[in-house]
Amino acid sequence: MSARLKESRLDPAAAVFDTVLPAGRGWSREIARGQTFRIVDLEGNQAVDTLFYSARDLEERYSAEATIRAQGNVYLTTGSVLRSGEGQPLLTIVADTCGRHDTLGGACSAESNQVRYGLDRKPMHSCRDSFLLALARYGRGMSKRDLASNINFFMNVPITPAGDLRFADGLSAPGRYVEMVAETDVLALISNCPQLNNPCNAYDPTPIRLLVWNRT
Repeated sequence: MSARLKESRLDPAAAVFDTVLPAGRGWSREIARGQTFRIVDLEGNQAVDTLFYSARDLEERYSAEATIRAQGNVYLTTGSVLRSGEGQPLLTIVADTCGRHDTLGGACSAESNQVRYGLDRKPMHSCRDSFLLALARYGRGMSKRDLASNINFFMNVPITPAGDLRFADGLSAPGRYVEMVAETDVLALISNCPQLNNPCNAYDPTPIRLLVWNRT
């Protein structure tokens, strides 16, 4: 799937929810069927680790495998349908001014920071920590067993000819965004990545903007 750049016609002034999430923070919110959800990369090259769940059945959640298999491509952009492990559509990307998003690189954790970057990096804050803190605030008994393979919006993870993954400089820029329509009631879970050890955030984590519109 090649990049499908498409701008949105939605006016931020008409959004029913609009907030800025600082770097390193976790966030969750239920998004109703038919609502539109936009993530804005305010300063460019910020990695936004994201998971989606069916709000009606939290055991049904985003599946990278099902999404990749259905679309026949490992990258996400306009037209991508984000599917659950049951193959059901959760959201559809309807606008994208970045052009490509990763769903293979996973989320940083204390353990991966230690293995990749050294023992002294283990105490550093990670996306896994942010996910778990946001789930604790959300409630409903969710825990680390509910963390699956996530989307990394705005993150550039090329696949080498040998089939390896590498973290590269981002393709995004200030003000670029990705926008999705919920196909069912979903729970969105975000870690605005605090990673300082690879170029996924240009070594400088920055805030993002999150907006929601009602069905038009």
